[in-house]
Amino acid sequence: MTSAFSYRAGVLCAEQVPLEQVAADVGTPCYIYSTEQLKRNYQEFADAFKGMKAAIHYANKANANQAVTRILTECGAGVDITSAGELQRALSAGVRPEKIIFSGVGKRHDEITAALLANVHQLNVESIPELHQISEVAAGLKKHAAVALRVNPNVAARTYRKTSTGETGVKFGIDNAQLDEALKLATTLPGLDFKGFTMHIGSHVHDYEPYREAYQKLADLVRAMRARNIEITRLDLGGGVGIPYDGQTLAPFSEYAAIVKETVGNLGCELSFEPGRRLVGDAGVLLSRVVYDKQGISKRFLILDAGMNDLIRPAMYDARHSIIPVKEPKSTHAPLADVVGPVCETSDLFGVDYELPGVGQGDLVAILQAGAYSASMSSTYNGRALIPEILVSGSQYAVVRRRIEVAEQITWESLPPWMAMAKAG
Repeated sequence: MTSAFSYRAGVLCAEQVPLEQVAADVGTPCYIYSTEQLKRNYQEFADAFKGMKAAIHYANKANANQAVTRILTECGAGVDITSAGELQRALSAGVRPEKIIFSGVGKRHDEITAALLANVHQLNVESIPELHQISEVAAGLKKHAAVALRVNPNVAARTYRKTSTGETGVKFGIDNAQLDEALKLATTLPGLDFKGFTMHIGSHVHDYEPYREAYQKLADLVRAMRARNIEITRLDLGGGVGIPYDGQTLAPFSEYAAIVKETVGNLGCELSFEPGRRLVGDAGVLLSRVVYDKQGISKRFLILDAGMNDLIRPAMYDARHSIIPVKEPKSTHAPLADVVGPVCETSDLFGVDYELPGVGQGDLVAILQAGAYSASMSSTYNGRALIPEILVSGSQYAVVRRRIEVAEQITWESLPPWMAMAKAG
């Protein structure tokens, strides 16, 4: 639990706002974000690289809420995007185009066009066909596209299997055997302005040694290219640095910064980072109420009004978030319970064997570390609402995304003409 989320007078608060008040005013479930924690996280990251030519591009996919993006960009962040939709969201939030990096393996013709017309800072290229596509679009628009080649270092990130992105055999990056061909195209095709390399080995990396191995390979590559008189001016080091989830401990962030400086810090390149979770993960909680306290024959279940459609990480990655009572417990012990949601799936499980003193039917709980990949990965599965997002700043708070109920969702759909006529008849 961060200092932005703490007990005051026996009630869990986001900064100075009691979560009981939010539940009474807005209802549950809902996401709650702390402005203070967002700013603190950004500053910690920026301070670690003070004095270096380093830019922070917030990975917008982690939490694309306009208010969250605006706070981070006002702190000084740029944005890393992976689609034309995220480009639209970033521009709408006030991000300057020259502070936007476009990543992703499947950029369409229209998405490349939108990025070049907006004059984004850089496109990170992940394949030889993509180089041809960007060249075609850029030449047609009579523009020069700044590109960086994403190299695959074949380094295991030691994270969740589904979020490891830097090993041979994954869809990301250009394998070493294809790099010479990609370099030739990047430096000769019309409309391309080759700037350097990018690398990203995975998400929620909590062991920094894989970064050392990957960045050392990147440094060796830069020196090899310069020996061939190929100019390298930019290195995008990706993101993926983890945060402590339930029961986890991480090495100090200063150790990650030291690895960066040791491996690539003396190359004279402009450095870019793409943190997402590190900036927003612990700045948000999912507030939920216990619908039922169900005692089975062999297990106790606390059934929440939040479900896997609101926070899918436990179901998708077997991730375990901290869960705490909103009312400060007077005891430290309680019967163990599995914390689950109402969705009709066995995988709708936030975790097993939680000890939540004083929590029973009707009580509020907060699922911590829910600022990243919660709202952004949410869905309407099982006919459920998209739940509100709340931003707190000191003693004030505001709804920054309203609840979208099923009745409104139905208006997004329509019957085909032959069905509509049959219904009218």
